[in-house]
Amino acid sequence: MHRRTRRISVWFLGAAVLGAGALTVLPETEGHADTIAADTIAANAEVTASAGAKTPFTTVETESGKLAGGADIHSIKPGDPAPTKATLETEASGYAYAKLDETGESVSMPNRTGKQANTLVVRASIPDAPEGGGITASLSLYVDGTYRQAITLSSKQAWNYRGASTNPDDPNAGGAAYRFYNEFPVRVKGDPIPVGSNVTLQKDSGDKATFYAVDSVDLENVGPARTRPDGSLSVVDYGADPTFEKDSTTAIQKTVDTARAQGKPVWIPEGTYLTNSFEGAAPLDFTGVTVRGAGMWYSTIYRKPPLPAKQRTQILVGSGTKLSDMQIDANAIWRDVRGPGGADYGINASGAKGWLVERIWTRHTDANWLSGTGGTIRDSRTADSYGDGFNINNSNKPGPDTKGDDITVQNNFARGTGDDSFAVYSDSGTNHDNAQLSGARVLNNTAIAPWWANGLRIAGGKDIQFKNNLVKSVSSNSALEISVFGDSGHALESATVSGNVLIGGGGWNGVRHGVRIGSPTPTSQFPDAYTNVTMSDNVMQGALRAGLYIDKKNIRATLTNNTVDGPANQGIWIASGVTGTGTFRGNTVKNLRPGQVATQNDSKDTFTITT
Repeated sequence: MHRRTRRISVWFLGAAVLGAGALTVLPETEGHADTIAADTIAANAEVTASAGAKTPFTTVETESGKLAGGADIHSIKPGDPAPTKATLETEASGYAYAKLDETGESVSMPNRTGKQANTLVVRASIPDAPEGGGITASLSLYVDGTYRQAITLSSKQAWNYRGASTNPDDPNAGGAAYRFYNEFPVRVKGDPIPVGSNVTLQKDSGDKATFYAVDSVDLENVGPARTRPDGSLSVVDYGADPTFEKDSTTAIQKTVDTARAQGKPVWIPEGTYLTNSFEGAAPLDFTGVTVRGAGMWYSTIYRKPPLPAKQRTQILVGSGTKLSDMQIDANAIWRDVRGPGGADYGINASGAKGWLVERIWTRHTDANWLSGTGGTIRDSRTADSYGDGFNINNSNKPGPDTKGDDITVQNNFARGTGDDSFAVYSDSGTNHDNAQLSGARVLNNTAIAPWWANGLRIAGGKDIQFKNNLVKSVSSNSALEISVFGDSGHALESATVSGNVLIGGGGWNGVRHGVRIGSPTPTSQFPDAYTNVTMSDNVMQGALRAGLYIDKKNIRATLTNNTVDGPANQGIWIASGVTGTGTFRGNTVKNLRPGQVATQNDSKDTFTITT
């Protein structure tokens, strides 16, 4: 899976339309690189424009940039041999990155955002240390050919090893490497980068990593810090230290407890606040209080438990909490919730009376764990997580504060997550007495390059809505999985999946595909459970295996006006042994590769398709 090329090319090799009645094969387009059917571009561009989150930054992929000094692009594409292990290519957004491994090599990207940029986020990978634990190295930033500054990159929170016999950070214990990338926020020194100027990342003589895999750059014009709300209590006044020298856990909690008693909001001024750095430090509990920072580029709560960790470091959000405008970061080095690797939930939300989280940025945490009733998280970001990006759930046991009902996840951005980027998880619990989750809404979010699991995941529930989301470049699993969660998961009673753009999928973790619809074999607890889903007006593009795959038993799927575009293998594949029904109307399968079919039903006797 290591391919060197100067540019990413797009291949379109024929089309078919699955409409009401017959399957019509359309003429093939030219079958060589860089030939793109105009109608395909127009149709997909229109759908893509309405899908995903609206963000204050613009992402530029390095494969669209200008290379110099011998730098090259490494990529994979549909039709290449399907991946069997994680690689720098599979984990890159767009399945492509620029490699700089000799002095003088560079990649340049223009600022075409329409705004000047005073910050960057560089997504890149550098090698691990030979014994694990990571290294630190600089990379040089130029603007219009003039040196600006050295950017510090690190692999200390990257390069984990799946199945290692000692711990996931040990490269010499027989594990398989993954989690290669990290994001590095950069405040640009000097004047902001003007519109139209070129941003260049270059390996100079002082940049000592043996290679730099540069995936993408976000350009953003960050405005001034937010001001203190009237009547708020400042954590600094209660002893919190914004200079990151003294632990602020106790001071922040004291401020919140006082504000709760007095009915006042809490203010976290600009600064970085060290928390959980002493053994026995408790999680921060913001239940019932409005807590606001100066902005996600200005106010940071940084969790630094002594490693190996022995304590929880999550932030608790409960009924009546309003949390906004801050970054939450951590020193975690591998996934193990509340375990020795230091990872824990970004926020852990619950409560019967609703909560609101907006404009937060979680980094190097586990999932944002979202339960309760009537909660909303919006306009937020997560990066480099060790678990899900945003997980709507009904917990693992029944309770009035953990029903998981009527929760909205809207206009959020997730990149480099260590499990599903956006998930709904309805579990019946160990004793099968946990009620069905209902009313989850996952709307207009963006999921980029999760290094484990899926971009979107629906695991059971009732009245689930996944609309207008964008997924791109899933490394290990599928762009979207629709099923249940294990043997204790509730069936999917009803889900609407519409207007989503699902690019890639079909990664290295077993036989995965662009989109999968499945369910477990019926159990004694759920003998007649079906997966019930309606999919309409979705684009499934560039899968590394089949575009849409249906397997297991008891499926009821209605597919209307969806497009499967350019999969490596079949357009729609129903595996052997599937039971149930499919109602397919007005779907299009196009740009198939030679020898591939639009629809392959290996369960014709047990899975009936009505067109």
